[in-house]
Amino acid sequence: MNANRCPQAELVCVYALHALPRADVAAIEAHTASCAGCQRELEALEPAVDALVAWPTDVLRPAPSLQRRLAVRIAAENGGEPLLPPPQWHEPQWEEAAPGISVKLLATDTERNIVSMLVRLAPGASYPAHLHAGVEELHLLDGELWIDERKLYPGEYNRAEPGTGDQLVWSGTGCTCVLITSTKDILR
Repeated sequence: MNANRCPQAELVCVYALHALPRADVAAIEAHTASCAGCQRELEALEPAVDALVAWPTDVLRPAPSLQRRLAVRIAAENGGEPLLPPPQWHEPQWEEAAPGISVKLLATDTERNIVSMLVRLAPGASYPAHLHAGVEELHLLDGELWIDERKLYPGEYNRAEPGTGDQLVWSGTGCTCVLITSTKDILR
């Protein structure tokens, strides 16, 4: 049985789970600093919360159908509209875009003609010469990548401005990069 009779005790529990809205965090931290009961509550919860962090997320996340049923039930009890969970993101699959080049499409902004993707070049593969229709941003994750005369190593970043072009993009080792670019680039 919970011996903490402080009216803020429930919010301390939500804070311990890192589920408190950001706007309320400072107030609960200030309260906890001055309330011995809530300090003990937080200290008692920390080992349990730490143990939960190690659990796989799919064990802690209820099925979407259960989330919907709970949202409808809670809304009915409170007389409000159900707050349905956002749709789950599904990991995209790698697709072969050209021989030796695979892509994993992450997002497309059709209004601004921007695409973000993971790109994987096999050893010896090259990307065709192209003209940038918009800003191109590339962050190399692994391997080595040549962009014309510049050799990139893991962790390095390359930015190309609209109207510029790359004549030779290739990798001797194979590589993986994050690429954000225009869907209107012109291949030569």
